[in-house]
Amino acid sequence: MSREKPCCPESAARMVKKVNVGGLPVGIAQLDEIIEEVKNLGLKDGEEIGKQLLKRVKVYNYVPPGTEGEYIDALLREYEKRR
Repeated sequence: MSREKPCCPESAARMVKKVNVGGLPVGIAQLDEIIEEVKNLGLKDGEEIGKQLLKRVKVYNYVPPGTEGEYIDALLREYEKRR
């Protein structure tokens, strides 16, 4: 999938979505595109979907060590909202 490169800081900011991770709001860059990409994989297993979401999120975002489980939970909630 081709990622759109932002033209300016304002455009880049629009590509960040706030998500509740472990009770805290966290901005995640490219979330809409990541979710769409994982949906297109046609996966059925929730655990595998979570792993694929996290793998892609880590490309564009810092995920602190030890928080992967909380990120997966949050990402799966966002994934389900967009089904």
